[in-house]
Amino acid sequence: MKLSDIKRVLILGAGTMGQQIGLQCAMHGYEVVYYDVSREVLDKAMKSVTKLASWYASTGRLTEEQLRQTLARISMTPDAAEAARGVDLINESVPEDPDLKGKIFARFNKLCPERTIFTTNTSLLLPSMFAQACGRPEKLCALHFHDLRSNNVVDVMPHPGTAPEVAQLVHDFAGSIGQIVITLQKENSGYVFNTMLSSLFLSALTLASRNVTSVEDIDRAWMGVTRMPIGPFGIMDQVGLSTVWDITDYWAKKKGDRQAQANADFLKQYVDKGKLGYKTKQGFYTYPNPAYLEKDFLTASKEE
Repeated sequence: MKLSDIKRVLILGAGTMGQQIGLQCAMHGYEVVYYDVSREVLDKAMKSVTKLASWYASTGRLTEEQLRQTLARISMTPDAAEAARGVDLINESVPEDPDLKGKIFARFNKLCPERTIFTTNTSLLLPSMFAQACGRPEKLCALHFHDLRSNNVVDVMPHPGTAPEVAQLVHDFAGSIGQIVITLQKENSGYVFNTMLSSLFLSALTLASRNVTSVEDIDRAWMGVTRMPIGPFGIMDQVGLSTVWDITDYWAKKKGDRQAQANADFLKQYVDKGKLGYKTKQGFYTYPNPAYLEKDFLTASKEE
């Protein structure tokens, strides 16, 4: 299959990242179908996608005509067979559990055409963890996106069994939707940027879980020295605390790392209260006006 043969893209999982990825594909001329567990989830996702697309139009990223055409290319269904019909490429954004990913891909392996390429947006898992379970390991590759609202960097990471021509096709596809493509020569948990970012999160969470200082002061230290506009806990809010917890807890248990487990437990306090970050308007900070955006945040002297 050539790049020109890819017409229809299936997004598995209509959460925050799935919404962004599907919209990005639709903006670049691809027909997009979202699949998730219920019509209720999909109806909420469609409202969010429409809101995001409208925001893009308000900032000049899309014209009004392009906005109309983009939304017309998008459909959503909770019917797996309907979702799989005629699909050329899948991108998956379900929770960070290799068994779950394997089961979902295995289901769609039976429903999708033989030509369909499978890609995963997993943050820290490796495609080889569920390559055999997916049913078509030679056509599986990681295609990992960052926050598409603010950047356009994407990682393409094959596993040892990925056919070279599939990895190249996924690379070309990523370029066709306006991404800066980072190609990995071998599997690496966390890709490139996330490997660096996870080290920052580990350090920040360790300081907080040990009560060394407050979340706010940890962010102040980072922001004040690097002159960055956001600190590690602000970034976690943007990523989503349930996602950060999933990843932290998974690797803590896999490695038997006590400190990592303490970090996961620290995050779980927020997740259990529904404080998931930006998407729920409350996480480590309250949105849409988080404290770290206030002019005096770096010089605030009050105890948090």
